[in-house]
Amino acid sequence: MPTVLITGCSSGIGRALAHAFRDAGHQVWATARKPQDVDQLNAAGFTARQLDVNDAEALARLAEELPQLDILINNAGYGAMGPLLDGGVEAMRQQFETNVFAVVGVTRALFGHLRRSRGLVVNIGSVSGVLVTPFAGAYCASKAAVHGLSDALRLELAPFGIRVMEVQPGAIESQFASNAQQQAEQVLATDSPWWPLREQVQARARASQDRPTPAAVFAQGLLAATRKSPVPALVRIGNGSTALPLIARLLPQRVLDGVLRKRFGLLRPL
Repeated sequence: MPTVLITGCSSGIGRALAHAFRDAGHQVWATARKPQDVDQLNAAGFTARQLDVNDAEALARLAEELPQLDILINNAGYGAMGPLLDGGVEAMRQQFETNVFAVVGVTRALFGHLRRSRGLVVNIGSVSGVLVTPFAGAYCASKAAVHGLSDALRLELAPFGIRVMEVQPGAIESQFASNAQQQAEQVLATDSPWWPLREQVQARARASQDRPTPAAVFAQGLLAATRKSPVPALVRIGNGSTALPLIARLLPQRVLDGVLRKRFGLLRPL
């Protein structure tokens, strides 16, 4: 029975992936940061472990406990929303710690298992790393970084027989939008130069739930991609996952900037 470890399984994509892979006959190790989420995962029949993906000691313990690993899915992450300068360096650092640095940290900690199984690493990126929008700069930059490091890992891990696949979801039904809205509210203060655009900031936080694809449908699509031979380097699943990168590639930058500035109220002076 192949073993898959999935990070960030508290809800949404991670939880849907855990169900899809278990139903397909995999042994699923599902991790989450909060104890109550781990309890729910255990009650649902998964092999659940509490894990902060930025905790090197916890990762080392997990690596020792795992009997084997065939597929690693680096799914844990969140969206830092709000004007880039309002969040500043600290918000950027936190965003990269979870969305970018942890991808390398988790993969490094479990490299020995993946080498023995000649396994597969799946990194969950986003179309936001391709089509960058205002008020999500830190998040978009982090997902662009996931794209870059996925390319590098795919090349560097090839001699060990380890394959790497990046997934760029579009709009997927999850708790992402509500979490992003809460985060944006914390960042955007009344003394912010962008305070008059607070409704547009919130609109960007809600954008991931614009006609979203059900998480279960996304999970089935990803499961099917892992079974292809050869495994594709890049997979796009969900509403907007094909159209948005196409728009980013075809529209001249000046035109795209104008569209985005109009959409988010950035045409008039502040």
